[in-house]
Amino acid sequence: MAEVHREVETKYEVVAELQLPDLVELFGSVPRGTKAPSSEESSWAEEGVERQRLRATYFDTADFHLAAAGLTLRRRTGGSDAGWHLKVPMADGSRSEIRLPLGRGATTVPARLVAMLYAVTDGRELVPVVKIDTDRTVRHLVDEARNLAVEVADDLVTTRPVPSSGSGESPPATSWREIEVELVDGPTSLLDSLDPVLRASGLVPARTTSKLARALGRGSLRAAGGTTARKASTTKVAARTKAASGKKAASGEKARAGEVALAYIGAQVDTIRAQDMPVRLDAEGSVHAMRVATRRLRSALTTLGPLLDRKVTKPLGTELRWLARVLGEARDAEVMRARIGAAVDEERPDARLDPAVAEGVDGELDSAYRAAHDDVVAQLSSDRYRALLDALRALVEHPPLTDRAGRSAQKVLPGLVAKSDARVGAAMRAAHTARDEAERETQLHRARKAAKKARYSAESVASVFGKDARRFAAAMEEVQEALGDHLDAVATRARLRELASGTEQPGTAFTYGRLHALEEARAQRSGELVGEAWAAARKKKLRAWLR
Repeated sequence: MAEVHREVETKYEVVAELQLPDLVELFGSVPRGTKAPSSEESSWAEEGVERQRLRATYFDTADFHLAAAGLTLRRRTGGSDAGWHLKVPMADGSRSEIRLPLGRGATTVPARLVAMLYAVTDGRELVPVVKIDTDRTVRHLVDEARNLAVEVADDLVTTRPVPSSGSGESPPATSWREIEVELVDGPTSLLDSLDPVLRASGLVPARTTSKLARALGRGSLRAAGGTTARKASTTKVAARTKAASGKKAASGEKARAGEVALAYIGAQVDTIRAQDMPVRLDAEGSVHAMRVATRRLRSALTTLGPLLDRKVTKPLGTELRWLARVLGEARDAEVMRARIGAAVDEERPDARLDPAVAEGVDGELDSAYRAAHDDVVAQLSSDRYRALLDALRALVEHPPLTDRAGRSAQKVLPGLVAKSDARVGAAMRAAHTARDEAERETQLHRARKAAKKARYSAESVASVFGKDARRFAAAMEEVQEALGDHLDAVATRARLRELASGTEQPGTAFTYGRLHALEEARAQRSGELVGEAWAAARKKKLRAWLR
């Protein structure tokens, strides 16, 4: 079984001769908890010194695709956490470290890690790129309650190049000393408070976040390797457009329609790949980000369809719809959990709230999300998902551009956006003339999807049409959000009815009824906001650029 460890640390460079002061004295000026230090007594204490001999082999593709994505993969012996470690940077500045046992193979990456990394490697072989030995001295700092707060590792690092890494000429062996300060128990602000104290003692913030980057002599490995999608969205796009259309490529206002389309498509493919690992780790916002990129890409393939061969893009659209649906189930469960949870929290101060409701709702909604997220992870490990990633790579590397893609973006793209705009108007009119509430809600759901596609279509051409496209997209986003809030309130009411029907406790059922009434009032208010957002979005000046 894999273990996931959250790592929050800061790394410092230090000259070999520097002698660190006593850590209790050094950290004494930084308060921990509620007890402030004084001249006679510090709130810190040091408990135990541990010496370790660590030997690690780092793995990557021959052209460093993992490092370019900010990932670090190693097999390490020695210390208390010997095993395979995959470090994944998170949005909050921390890193999640996936750990697996050492196993028998010293040079073969475990199949589970290989599968997890497919979105980054595209199936390329993971090979040893460098070996690093570390002589580590670990000191443990505890607070006034003797809780382990911080670990300070003083490392003497020596690299051993791997000639067969496939990365070209091997870098020379190097040695250096560094200090790692890792937060064990406490707020991340504690490291911020410690930073000026450590700098004053002679430490310098490290230029790299990993030993691998420094061992290879690169200030940053993000410039190496990289996804093919990102490359496709920059300099190679123009060349491909030229080759596919037979016309000279251009840029800026003279850009070809195909250039604009491929740049946007490449960016969405990049995001899907980049969110793969955070989604697996259930990082906050990752499911939503991956789902949005999937929807944007599918919308682009529809809106920009005349620029691409439909025989290629239509099957892709089907698979993207499948992925968005899988992600959507988890996202909808996440939104429902947050929405009803917030409503329950608002009612907690009221004595009439049955405590069983809070516990039951939290447990049931969390279980629903966990099940949906487990299914997402299972699908990300499926052959179908890997086939989709392969197809997306082929789309970007060998774009099936039509002759129309070689025409001026200024002449071709506005008309494509106008078509998506027309679908929003049609859906809103149908909702306005609906015969009953059920039909109205159906048409509003259709209008929400249409507004979302219109927004995405405008965003996809914003590189050419600037403020005009962005203002139109913003207006459609307001419509989309207003409709979303309204439909979420409708869906929440339905879920509350389900919860109420499943309980035999009158008090619990009554509380669900109260929450249902609140959502009914919210639905009415949000319905009014829908009208206001649509009135603003209908202004003719927003469409002056659409011809």
